[in-house]
Amino acid sequence: MAKSQRIRPIALGLIEHQGHLFVSSGQDRVTGQTFYRCLGGGIDFGETSQAALAREFLEEIQAALKNIEYLTCIDNIFTLNDKPGHELLQLFRCEFVDSKFYQLDQTFELIEGKHRRKAFWIAIARIRSGELNLVPRACLEYVGCR
Repeated sequence: MAKSQRIRPIALGLIEHQGHLFVSSGQDRVTGQTFYRCLGGGIDFGETSQAALAREFLEEIQAALKNIEYLTCIDNIFTLNDKPGHELLQLFRCEFVDSKFYQLDQTFELIEGKHRRKAFWIAIARIRSGELNLVPRACLEYVGCR
């Protein structure tokens, strides 16, 4: 089985503050569409999804998490850059330990291996209106539910 045909287990953290959601962005190089996604990453063999979530936040933005609450599992089947993808996504609601991450006007350096990107806050109203594309869309069901 080719690597692209495997289901990838991932854990994502849904963090909200004052009507905003903490995300990073990406772009489909084929369609040109920009999308936004909660932070997190792959679950390693022998690692719980909650431990993976905490590890990914520490590795990517040097942020510790607290009040981690399991929400749901989402079967995410998608196409990105003309390639099919399939993730089994464990979604958690959580909070930052350090209050510096709650500055809505700040961006934070996000390190994923050799790639550097930004993590930041976006207005939930802009997602709900359809102006901004949150992926997977099923996550939106859990935004603003607290």
